[in-house]
Amino acid sequence: MAGNVGLLSSTLAAAKEENRAALVGYLPAGFPTVDGGVRAVTAMIEGGCDVVEVGLPHSDPVLDGPVIQTADDIALRGGVKIKDVIRTVGEAHAATGAPVLCMTYWNPVDAYGVERFAADLAAAGGAGCILPDLPVEESGVWRAAAGQHGLATVFVVAPSSRDERLAKITEAGSGFVYAASLMGVTGTRESVGREAQGLVARTRATTDLPVCVGLGVSNAEQAAEVAQFADGVIVGTAFVKRLLEAGDDLEAGLAGVRALAGDLAAGVRKRG
Repeated sequence: MAGNVGLLSSTLAAAKEENRAALVGYLPAGFPTVDGGVRAVTAMIEGGCDVVEVGLPHSDPVLDGPVIQTADDIALRGGVKIKDVIRTVGEAHAATGAPVLCMTYWNPVDAYGVERFAADLAAAGGAGCILPDLPVEESGVWRAAAGQHGLATVFVVAPSSRDERLAKITEAGSGFVYAASLMGVTGTRESVGREAQGLVARTRATTDLPVCVGLGVSNAEQAAEVAQFADGVIVGTAFVKRLLEAGDDLEAGLAGVRALAGDLAAGVRKRG
């Protein structure tokens, strides 16, 4: 099976044609368990997410806030492996037909083998990879493998990125651009960062790729706010919280995730 970069692009384009932002959810694989994570990602899509990012849990994340770090720790203590991450991507895509990406730091990909990782992710039906710590100057080997296997390479831009840097990053990327709306780690905020709109405008000046904003959105009102200026709204921490709050009651957690996705999906449709 080839990768699904085309499906990702068509899904984001369809949302734009509907005059709305896409809803992009995030959840680390292996949380609360591997099987539970597959069900949770599926529930996110069934609830209203257009696209989902499946995280590869990392012991020393540089981007993730404390809530996602807690989920990563649970997954790692549960013994999650890269094959479980790829399985989560594949089973969620197979169950829903939606585009599912992997979000990971570079070191695990490098250790696994770049070509092997790209081939396995594509074979599972993955749409691409988000690599927040891979410098664009060092991304050639990955991008070649990703392109060969039909995978998108999504880079992260931040408010600190200068315009010249933005142009270099967006020229190398595919699928969409991940705009980090707040400096620092991920997590919900009382209000979405004011810098987000400016970052989106500066990024759009360099590319025709959709620009999706993450790091801070936790409810429908914030989703509606970001949807006024972004092509996609990325939500992760709020979904993780629903599962954490449910404790050992997975069914309650899945219901919470599905309900949150529905609320956020309504939010991204409130334009104008």
